[in-house]
Amino acid sequence: MNQPRQARRRFLQASGIGMLGLAGLTGTPGKLLSGAEPFADSASPTGSRPASLKIGFPTYIFKHYDLDQMLAIMQRLAVKYACLRSFHLPLEKKPDEIAAIIAKVKAAGIVPYAGGVIYMKSEADVSRAMEYAKAAGFKLITASPAPHLLKLLSAKAREYDVRVAIHNHGPEDRNYPTPNAVYEKIKDLDPRIGICHDVGHTQRTGTDPSEAAVACADRLMDVHLKDVTSATANGHEAECGRGVVDIPKFLRTLIRIGYTGVVGVEHEKDMRDILPGLAESVGYTRGVLAVVERR
Repeated sequence: MNQPRQARRRFLQASGIGMLGLAGLTGTPGKLLSGAEPFADSASPTGSRPASLKIGFPTYIFKHYDLDQMLAIMQRLAVKYACLRSFHLPLEKKPDEIAAIIAKVKAAGIVPYAGGVIYMKSEADVSRAMEYAKAAGFKLITASPAPHLLKLLSAKAREYDVRVAIHNHGPEDRNYPTPNAVYEKIKDLDPRIGICHDVGHTQRTGTDPSEAAVACADRLMDVHLKDVTSATANGHEAECGRGVVDIPKFLRTLIRIGYTGVVGVEHEKDMRDILPGLAESVGYTRGVLAVVERR
């Protein structure tokens, strides 16, 4: 048995809770649960004490699901924080239409804490993104801007008082392969310009995600957490705990550096049948948090 699998087994045994993400999976897929209550933000299934890290989803992973189906899955997994992608909150909608979608998300007990990833290739894209954030009430968006737009983005972030977390996309990304690469480009910009750390993509560059989080701690605004099969460009996404990312170490690192944002769990391997793998990833992440936060 390899080291990641041994670590995974130790944490599941130590926590005694295994697949926490599977709790509450009764009900009809694709249908909103009636009488939904706000979820306890806890690493424990009993909700006995709040977790220091909040679990959420970047809704890119639900690209094959409509808004109602996405909300139903989030309710079933008791995950309440969402970074909304344009599949569910289209950029081209009018402000009143955006506000109506946001109201629907909130009525389902979900907190729409951010929007993105938003790609920006022109000055018009930057302005549209800021107006979009304003209409949605976002104080944070995740983005992948062309480097020549960074100074304009910095000025707009200050004007609108919106934080912009630039997402790293791994070895294939010429501009932002790692959080460290993002940091070098933004370190002299307005502090509202920061980093969305995609852990799996960082690992695929051969960079330790925990070391990257420490190095960029003062600009770390959002986290996308997924596991990968190898620390190479050919690595593929895997359920959390089944790959090579040292997730316990990474979550301990976030707690140590005082990260207060959302940990957005991703599952991209089975995007047309996402629930089983996503539930496993959420359950594993909760199990790890239940252990590391007791220490």
